[in-house]
Amino acid sequence: MIKKNKLLHRRLLLRSGLLVGCTSLLFSCKDKGQNKKLSGITQTKKNIFNLKMVTTWPKDFPGLGTSANRLAKKINKASQGQINIKVFGSGELVPAYESFDAVRNGVVDMCHDSPYYWISKHPATVFFSTLPSGLSALEQTSWLLYGGGEQLWKQLYDRFNLVAFPSGNAGLQMFGWFKKEINSMEDLKGLKVRMSGIHAEVLNRLGAITVNIPGGEIMTSLQAGVVDGVEWGGPWMDLAFGFHKIVPYCYGPSLHEPGLNTSLTINKQIYETMSEDLKNIIKLCCYSEISESLAEFNYRNTILYKQLLEKHKVKFRILPKDIIKAWIENSEIVIKEIAEKDDISKKIYKSWNNFRASSKNISKYYDLGFLQARNDYSKL
Repeated sequence: MIKKNKLLHRRLLLRSGLLVGCTSLLFSCKDKGQNKKLSGITQTKKNIFNLKMVTTWPKDFPGLGTSANRLAKKINKASQGQINIKVFGSGELVPAYESFDAVRNGVVDMCHDSPYYWISKHPATVFFSTLPSGLSALEQTSWLLYGGGEQLWKQLYDRFNLVAFPSGNAGLQMFGWFKKEINSMEDLKGLKVRMSGIHAEVLNRLGAITVNIPGGEIMTSLQAGVVDGVEWGGPWMDLAFGFHKIVPYCYGPSLHEPGLNTSLTINKQIYETMSEDLKNIIKLCCYSEISESLAEFNYRNTILYKQLLEKHKVKFRILPKDIIKAWIENSEIVIKEIAEKDDISKKIYKSWNNFRASSKNISKYYDLGFLQARNDYSKL
């Protein structure tokens, strides 16, 4: 009996030892796994980018401001929290027209803008935004993504410590809102008109006096009589501002901005510290926003045009032919002048203009031909 008890005791000790050993091994493995997991979290935290995005638009402004917000959310979500972008409207951190320098100098990390605002930094920036009598929204995107435009943009922005991606397009807009009816070139002479970018130079050559005012200051300037007319966007954005409450006439077509490209501009040093996966996420989210913003602009402009026309009795007009002719002629002169500034401007202009010429040749069989035929013969 004693022998049996000793044997049983020995077996229990052996089992206990095995149990303790296995339990220790289990906890040891678990601890290692936890440590490895925690180490992974720590490593991930080191790669989290908490970024500040400023915009050249009023905060949450319909169209441009909301596109910036949507783009930030896309990037945040697609990166699974590795990138966290906080958006600030114009004037919240820096004034709208100081965004470019704020990003290049590292004051903020990125901005949502349109490159034609930075003509004072380099005249060729306008090619990556929109040019008077230039490219439509589809043509602009085609040139940037497939015609070599993005590569040329990178070459230009390298000198400013910046990286930029096309991140939206507002499509066609209205030429502008005016207090008085415009029947000829004579009616433009001496008018003070809010217009920015290179198209302001074209309008100056037609006899108007252009005033460059940030979006957030347009309405007060119009109310105070600082300007006689304003250019901003299309029915969606213009209704939000309330231009129709002050001036009755709205003119088209969008000779000045046929396809406004917006951009996400990033401090190059910050961008270069990101993994290739995060860089691709930023690029693909920007590309996604091009189609989404363009579709939304087109839809809302179509719906709200009717509201402005029928409810608010806005007097929509087509620009007189003498203004259209003079505008296109002067636009091409001004663009050629930009091309002569330096070697990179010549290089960008050559690529852009070659694509524009090719697109003009085929347009009569494509968009231009279809829209003209539908307008002439549709009875629906």
